[in-house]
Amino acid sequence: MSCFLSFTPSAKQSLKELKDSAHLEKRFKAVTKALKYLVENPRHPSLQTHQYFSLFGPSREKVFEAYAEQDTPAAYRIFFYYGSSRGEIVVFAITPHP
Repeated sequence: MSCFLSFTPSAKQSLKELKDSAHLEKRFKAVTKALKYLVENPRHPSLQTHQYFSLFGPSREKVFEAYAEQDTPAAYRIFFYYGSSRGEIVVFAITPHP
């Protein structure tokens, strides 16, 4: 299945902040690598993708969490849902794990 990414404005802003911050370069690389895996295969083993039950998309879509980093304090996560177009993945949050 061929997938493509759409980003909400807040997800775009988070990605831009990671890219523009020199001290977060390693995290930016981890997030971009995870986004590539997400396009290729949303179930890629390293993403550890799973449904996130406490959130829903704007039209009550199931929300999923994918790992960009593991075993790291405040490891980054990517939150997404499947969009209305075939193969569309809507990334709505790129954030450190609380």
